[in-house]
Amino acid sequence: MSTFPIHEPLLNVEFSFRATAPSRDLPSLDDENSLIERVLEGDHDLFHQLLKPYERLIYLSAFSILRMEADADDVAQEAILKAFKNLASFRRESRFSTWLTQITINEARMKLRKDRRHLYESLDEGQRTDEGDYVPTDFADWREIPSEALEQKELRKVLTDAVAALPDNYRAVLMLRDVQHLSIRETAKALSLSEANVKTRLLRARLQLRDALGGLGMAWSGTRQSATPRTF
Repeated sequence: MSTFPIHEPLLNVEFSFRATAPSRDLPSLDDENSLIERVLEGDHDLFHQLLKPYERLIYLSAFSILRMEADADDVAQEAILKAFKNLASFRRESRFSTWLTQITINEARMKLRKDRRHLYESLDEGQRTDEGDYVPTDFADWREIPSEALEQKELRKVLTDAVAALPDNYRAVLMLRDVQHLSIRETAKALSLSEANVKTRLLRARLQLRDALGGLGMAWSGTRQSATPRTF
């Protein structure tokens, strides 16, 4: 794998993962590839510009597996450094965001294997249908939700509790597909799953959320990623 040394200024850049809302203004492939070329040619300061639209995605990818903010922050930083160091190996057969997500998820899984404080297992160890009931103590910051209804603290808590109750493997798919708008193909590649498996898990996750929210007069709106009051 081709690598190049980490440029010192990169280590001093502060990435605001949790403060960054999911970007809707993504660069074109041509612009992205141009930035990559310039970074590889030595303009290392542009790496932050290349990364900026995906800071939130990196954090959420780590958090969807680790479910602890501090751990997700640490893994996100490690993933960024690894991506920078191995940028020359990015073959551009997929979007840069998909490659970043793969790196982040792999880093998060490695941390799970090494960290005995966690009481649940990594998704890549054969536990694909695990119904683990571990609930994080603080899941309120999992994403920015663009819904007026969820500006009310009570409704936000209902939704975050419902998402936290999903099995790990369902939640990871839901967050990448419905929250970060990755395509089915990109989600499958990021999680090392078949597209059929992604569709199955996504459907089950959405159905579980609808069941959980339905009794409260709310509905999960699927690809719109918001919970809205249901009218009767």
